[in-house]
Amino acid sequence: MVKVGLVQMSCVKEPALNLEKAITKVREAAAKGAQIVCLQELFTSLYFCDVEDYENFKLAEPIPGPSTDALQKVAAELGVVIIASLFEKRTQGLYHNTTAVIDADGAYLGKYRKMHIPDDPAYYEKFYFTPGDLGYKTFKTKFATIGVLICWDQWYPEAARITSLMGAEILFYPTAIGWATSQDEATNAEQYNAWQTIQRSHAVANGVPVVSVNRVGFEQDGLMKFWGGSFVSNPFGSLLYKASHEEEEVAVVDIDMAKSDSYRTHWPFLRDRRIDSYQPITKRFIDED
Repeated sequence: MVKVGLVQMSCVKEPALNLEKAITKVREAAAKGAQIVCLQELFTSLYFCDVEDYENFKLAEPIPGPSTDALQKVAAELGVVIIASLFEKRTQGLYHNTTAVIDADGAYLGKYRKMHIPDDPAYYEKFYFTPGDLGYKTFKTKFATIGVLICWDQWYPEAARITSLMGAEILFYPTAIGWATSQDEATNAEQYNAWQTIQRSHAVANGVPVVSVNRVGFEQDGLMKFWGGSFVSNPFGSLLYKASHEEEEVAVVDIDMAKSDSYRTHWPFLRDRRIDSYQPITKRFIDED
Protein backbone atom coordinates (compact mmCIF):
# COMPACT_ATOMS: atom_id res chain seq x y z
CA MET A 1 0.00 0.00 0.00
CA VAL A 2 1.13 3.53 -0.79
CA LYS A 3 -0.48 6.51 0.94
CA VAL A 4 -0.86 9.42 -1.47
CA GLY A 5 -1.52 12.98 -0.31
CA LEU A 6 -3.40 15.53 -2.41
CA VAL A 7 -3.20 19.25 -1.63
CA GLN A 8 -6.06 21.20 -3.23
CA MET A 9 -5.75 24.87 -2.32
CA SER A 10 -6.45 28.44 -3.36
CA CYS A 11 -3.64 30.88 -4.07
CA VAL A 12 -2.88 34.57 -3.57
CA LYS A 13 -0.67 37.07 -5.38
CA GLU A 14 2.38 36.79 -3.08
CA PRO A 15 4.50 33.71 -3.94
CA ALA A 16 6.06 33.48 -0.49
CA LEU A 17 2.64 33.12 1.12
CA ASN A 18 1.64 30.38 -1.30
CA LEU A 19 4.83 28.44 -0.65
CA GLU A 20 4.35 28.78 3.10
CA LYS A 21 0.75 27.60 2.77
CA ALA A 22 1.75 24.63 0.62
CA ILE A 23 4.40 23.57 3.14
CA THR A 24 1.83 23.78 5.93
CA LYS A 25 -0.48 21.53 3.95
CA VAL A 26 2.32 19.08 3.13
CA ARG A 27 2.89 18.82 6.87
CA GLU A 28 -0.83 18.20 7.35
CA ALA A 29 -0.79 15.44 4.73
CA ALA A 30 2.28 13.85 6.33
CA ALA A 31 0.60 13.94 9.73
CA LYS A 32 -2.26 11.97 8.17
CA GLY A 33 0.22 9.35 6.97
CA ALA A 34 0.95 10.49 3.42
CA GLN A 35 4.09 9.08 1.81
CA ILE A 36 3.85 10.89 -1.56
CA VAL A 37 2.35 14.40 -1.62
CA CYS A 38 1.31 16.09 -4.86
CA LEU A 39 0.81 19.86 -5.11
CA GLN A 40 -1.27 21.51 -7.83
CA GLU A 41 0.05 23.15 -10.99
CA LEU A 42 1.95 26.45 -10.47
CA PHE A 43 1.04 26.50 -6.77
CA THR A 44 3.37 29.38 -5.84
CA SER A 45 1.26 31.98 -7.69
CA LEU A 46 -2.12 32.86 -9.03
CA TYR A 47 -2.77 31.33 -12.44
CA PHE A 48 -1.06 34.16 -14.32
CA CYS A 49 -1.61 32.77 -17.83
CA ASP A 50 -5.02 34.46 -18.02
CA VAL A 51 -3.21 37.46 -19.56
CA GLU A 52 -0.15 38.03 -21.73
CA ASP A 53 1.92 40.23 -19.43
CA TYR A 54 5.72 40.42 -19.53
CA GLU A 55 5.78 41.28 -15.82
CA ASN A 56 4.67 37.74 -15.03
CA PHE A 57 8.00 36.33 -16.22
CA LYS A 58 9.40 37.69 -12.94
CA LEU A 59 7.54 34.89 -11.17
CA ALA A 60 9.83 32.26 -12.72
CA GLU A 61 12.78 30.66 -10.95
CA PRO A 62 15.49 28.12 -11.68
CA ILE A 63 14.91 24.45 -10.91
CA PRO A 64 16.58 23.44 -8.67
CA GLY A 65 16.15 26.80 -6.99
CA PRO A 66 14.62 28.57 -3.98
CA SER A 67 11.33 26.66 -3.92
CA THR A 68 12.91 23.25 -4.36
CA ASP A 69 15.50 24.10 -1.70
CA ALA A 70 12.71 24.84 0.79
CA LEU A 71 10.73 21.74 -0.15
CA GLN A 72 13.77 19.46 0.01
CA LYS A 73 14.23 20.40 3.68
CA VAL A 74 10.57 19.63 4.38
CA ALA A 75 10.69 16.32 2.50
CA ALA A 76 13.76 15.19 4.43
CA GLU A 77 12.28 16.27 7.75
CA LEU A 78 8.95 14.50 7.17
CA GLY A 79 10.20 11.53 5.13
CA VAL A 80 7.76 12.22 2.28
CA VAL A 81 8.06 12.48 -1.48
CA ILE A 82 6.94 15.90 -2.81
CA ILE A 83 5.72 16.60 -6.35
CA ALA A 84 6.06 20.35 -6.95
CA SER A 85 4.83 22.18 -10.06
CA LEU A 86 6.77 25.40 -10.71
CA PHE A 87 7.38 28.13 -13.30
CA GLU A 88 10.92 27.40 -14.49
CA LYS A 89 13.36 29.99 -15.79
CA ARG A 90 15.81 27.89 -17.75
CA THR A 91 17.87 30.82 -19.01
CA GLN A 92 17.25 34.36 -20.18
CA GLY A 93 14.16 34.35 -22.38
CA LEU A 94 13.49 30.59 -22.05
CA TYR A 95 10.81 29.36 -19.67
CA HIS A 96 8.99 26.10 -18.97
CA ASN A 97 6.02 24.80 -17.01
CA THR A 98 7.91 22.25 -14.94
CA THR A 99 7.35 19.80 -12.11
CA ALA A 100 10.17 18.84 -9.75
CA VAL A 101 10.19 15.57 -7.83
CA ILE A 102 11.84 15.39 -4.42
CA ASP A 103 12.44 12.05 -2.71
CA ALA A 104 11.67 11.19 0.90
CA ASP A 105 15.27 11.84 1.98
CA GLY A 106 15.19 15.33 0.49
CA ALA A 107 17.11 14.40 -2.66
CA TYR A 108 16.14 16.22 -5.86
CA LEU A 109 15.32 13.44 -8.35
CA GLY A 110 14.76 15.58 -11.42
CA LYS A 111 12.05 17.36 -13.34
CA TYR A 112 9.45 16.95 -16.05
CA ARG A 113 8.70 19.79 -18.44
CA LYS A 114 5.13 20.07 -19.71
CA MET A 115 4.93 18.75 -23.26
CA HIS A 116 1.52 19.96 -24.41
CA ILE A 117 1.06 23.73 -24.14
CA PRO A 118 -2.47 25.16 -24.57
CA ASP A 119 -3.48 28.51 -25.98
CA ASP A 120 -7.09 29.40 -25.29
CA PRO A 121 -8.97 32.39 -23.88
CA ALA A 122 -7.73 32.89 -20.29
CA TYR A 123 -5.13 30.10 -20.78
CA TYR A 124 -2.42 31.84 -22.81
CA GLU A 125 0.32 29.40 -21.92
CA LYS A 126 2.12 29.55 -25.27
CA PHE A 127 3.05 33.14 -24.43
CA TYR A 128 5.00 31.93 -21.38
CA PHE A 129 6.09 28.32 -21.83
CA THR A 130 8.39 26.58 -24.26
CA PRO A 131 7.22 22.98 -24.84
CA GLY A 132 9.12 20.39 -22.83
CA ASP A 133 12.24 18.88 -24.36
CA LEU A 134 13.06 16.24 -21.75
CA GLY A 135 10.53 13.75 -23.08
CA TYR A 136 8.30 11.75 -20.78
CA LYS A 137 9.77 10.85 -17.41
CA THR A 138 9.50 8.44 -14.53
CA PHE A 139 11.03 8.87 -11.09
CA LYS A 140 12.09 6.06 -8.77
CA THR A 141 11.05 7.34 -5.35
CA LYS A 142 11.32 5.57 -2.01
CA PHE A 143 7.70 4.42 -2.18
CA ALA A 144 6.95 3.89 -5.89
CA THR A 145 8.13 4.60 -9.41
CA ILE A 146 5.95 7.51 -10.46
CA GLY A 147 5.16 9.31 -13.68
CA VAL A 148 4.32 13.01 -13.74
CA LEU A 149 2.36 14.82 -16.45
CA ILE A 150 0.94 18.35 -16.23
CA CYS A 151 -2.60 19.68 -16.82
CA TRP A 152 -3.11 19.92 -20.62
CA ASP A 153 -1.10 16.69 -20.92
CA GLN A 154 -4.17 15.09 -19.31
CA TRP A 155 -6.08 15.03 -22.58
CA TYR A 156 -3.49 13.02 -24.52
CA PRO A 157 -3.60 9.21 -24.21
CA GLU A 158 -0.19 9.01 -25.89
CA ALA A 159 1.45 10.79 -22.95
CA ALA A 160 -0.13 8.47 -20.39
CA ARG A 161 0.69 5.40 -22.46
CA ILE A 162 4.35 6.26 -22.97
CA THR A 163 4.86 7.18 -19.32
CA SER A 164 3.21 3.93 -18.25
CA LEU A 165 5.34 1.92 -20.69
CA MET A 166 8.40 3.52 -19.08
CA GLY A 167 7.45 1.82 -15.82
CA ALA A 168 5.32 4.38 -14.00
CA GLU A 169 3.34 2.67 -11.24
CA ILE A 170 1.22 5.77 -10.52
CA LEU A 171 0.42 8.70 -12.84
CA PHE A 172 0.26 12.14 -11.21
CA TYR A 173 -1.32 15.18 -12.87
CA PRO A 174 -0.78 18.58 -11.19
CA THR A 175 -3.48 20.80 -12.70
CA ALA A 176 -4.96 24.30 -12.92
CA ILE A 177 -8.32 24.28 -14.68
CA GLY A 178 -11.57 26.06 -14.02
CA TRP A 179 -14.87 27.42 -15.23
CA ALA A 180 -15.63 30.89 -16.51
CA THR A 181 -18.16 32.25 -14.02
CA SER A 182 -20.31 33.33 -16.97
CA GLN A 183 -20.97 29.69 -17.92
CA ASP A 184 -24.15 27.77 -17.15
CA GLU A 185 -24.14 24.77 -14.84
CA ALA A 186 -24.82 22.25 -17.61
CA THR A 187 -21.67 23.35 -19.44
CA ASN A 188 -19.70 23.27 -16.20
CA ALA A 189 -20.81 19.71 -15.45
CA GLU A 190 -20.04 18.52 -18.98
CA GLN A 191 -16.53 20.01 -18.89
CA TYR A 192 -15.65 18.56 -15.50
CA ASN A 193 -17.03 15.14 -16.43
CA ALA A 194 -14.96 15.08 -19.63
CA TRP A 195 -11.85 16.08 -17.68
CA GLN A 196 -12.32 13.37 -15.10
CA THR A 197 -13.39 10.73 -17.62
CA ILE A 198 -10.34 11.10 -19.88
CA GLN A 199 -8.00 10.65 -16.93
CA ARG A 200 -9.89 7.66 -15.55
CA SER A 201 -9.63 6.16 -19.03
CA HIS A 202 -5.84 6.48 -18.82
CA ALA A 203 -6.00 4.43 -15.63
CA VAL A 204 -8.05 1.74 -17.36
CA ALA A 205 -6.02 1.62 -20.57
CA ASN A 206 -2.71 1.38 -18.73
CA GLY A 207 -3.67 -0.46 -15.56
CA VAL A 208 -2.23 2.17 -13.22
CA PRO A 209 -3.71 4.47 -10.56
CA VAL A 210 -4.18 8.11 -11.55
CA VAL A 211 -3.90 11.02 -9.11
CA SER A 212 -5.12 14.43 -10.32
CA VAL A 213 -4.64 17.52 -8.13
CA ASN A 214 -6.35 20.77 -9.14
CA ARG A 215 -6.48 24.24 -7.60
CA VAL A 216 -9.69 25.74 -6.22
CA GLY A 217 -11.16 29.19 -5.71
CA PHE A 218 -11.96 32.36 -7.63
CA GLU A 219 -9.23 34.18 -9.57
CA GLN A 220 -9.01 36.68 -12.44
CA ASP A 221 -11.10 39.21 -10.48
CA GLY A 222 -13.82 36.63 -10.01
CA LEU A 223 -14.13 35.75 -13.70
CA MET A 224 -12.65 32.26 -13.26
CA LYS A 225 -13.59 29.65 -10.69
CA PHE A 226 -11.02 26.88 -10.50
CA TRP A 227 -13.11 23.79 -10.09
CA GLY A 228 -11.09 21.72 -7.62
CA GLY A 229 -12.52 18.23 -7.93
CA SER A 230 -9.15 16.59 -7.36
CA PHE A 231 -9.45 12.81 -7.43
CA VAL A 232 -7.78 9.42 -7.26
CA SER A 233 -8.72 6.58 -9.60
CA ASN A 234 -7.76 2.96 -9.15
CA PRO A 235 -6.23 1.05 -12.11
CA PHE A 236 -9.68 0.18 -13.47
CA GLY A 237 -11.16 3.67 -13.32
CA SER A 238 -13.04 3.48 -10.03
CA LEU A 239 -12.91 6.62 -7.92
CA LEU A 240 -11.17 6.17 -4.58
CA TYR A 241 -11.56 9.85 -3.66
CA LYS A 242 -13.03 13.04 -5.09
CA ALA A 243 -12.61 16.52 -3.61
CA SER A 244 -15.26 19.22 -3.60
CA HIS A 245 -15.52 22.00 -6.18
CA GLU A 246 -15.60 24.66 -3.47
CA GLU A 247 -13.19 23.96 -0.63
CA GLU A 248 -9.50 23.57 0.05
CA GLU A 249 -8.75 19.99 1.00
CA VAL A 250 -5.85 17.87 2.16
CA ALA A 251 -6.63 14.23 1.57
CA VAL A 252 -4.64 11.03 2.03
CA VAL A 253 -5.70 8.03 -0.04
CA ASP A 254 -4.48 4.43 0.19
CA ILE A 255 -3.42 2.94 -3.14
CA ASP A 256 -3.07 -0.83 -3.33
CA MET A 257 -0.13 -1.30 -5.69
CA ALA A 258 -0.95 -4.99 -6.22
CA LYS A 259 -4.13 -4.03 -8.06
CA SER A 260 -2.22 -3.10 -11.22
CA ASP A 261 -0.93 -6.63 -11.69
CA SER A 262 -4.37 -8.06 -11.06
CA TYR A 263 -6.16 -5.79 -13.54
CA ARG A 264 -3.42 -6.09 -16.16
CA THR A 265 -3.59 -9.88 -15.91
CA HIS A 266 -7.36 -10.12 -16.20
CA TRP A 267 -7.68 -7.31 -18.78
CA PRO A 268 -4.43 -7.71 -20.76
CA PHE A 269 -4.51 -4.57 -22.87
CA LEU A 270 -0.72 -4.29 -22.84
CA ARG A 271 -0.34 -7.89 -23.97
CA ASP A 272 -2.65 -7.42 -26.95
CA ARG A 273 -1.27 -4.15 -28.27
CA ARG A 274 -0.54 -4.31 -32.00
CA ILE A 275 2.59 -2.21 -31.93
CA ASP A 276 3.32 -3.19 -35.54
CA SER A 277 0.23 -1.27 -36.67
CA TYR A 278 0.67 2.02 -34.81
CA GLN A 279 3.01 3.93 -37.12
CA PRO A 280 0.20 6.20 -38.42
CA ILE A 281 -0.11 7.74 -34.94
CA THR A 282 3.00 9.81 -35.66
CA LYS A 283 1.15 11.75 -38.38
CA ARG A 284 -0.66 15.02 -37.65
CA PHE A 285 -3.69 13.81 -39.62
CA ILE A 286 -4.18 10.90 -42.00
CA ASP A 287 -5.26 12.38 -45.31
CA GLU A 288 -6.40 10.30 -48.23
CA ASP A 289 -3.93 10.08 -51.09
